Amino acid sequence: GYKLNLSGAAMDKLADAGFDPVYGARPLKRAIQVHIENPLAQKLLSGDLVPDSVIRIGVDNEKLVISNQWLISYAAVVTV
Repeated sequence: GYKLNLSGAAMDKLADAGFDPVYGARPLKRAIQVHIENPLAQKLLSGDLVPDSVIRIGVDNEKLVISNQWLISYAAVVTV
């Protein structure tokens, strides 16, 4: 599985993109699709995201950036 980590700056960027003075926060769903879901799907299909990792979404140069990092699991126990 994957874990998703959204930075505060990324949340602010999404809030700005998903707010309209007339419609309020209704456009937020579309902003999430365009800026998070679609790029994530492209990265998953291309193999850029490794299974069992943390997907980090942050902001760099005013753009949302998606990267991932391995999860280290210590759940395996060896008995002798």
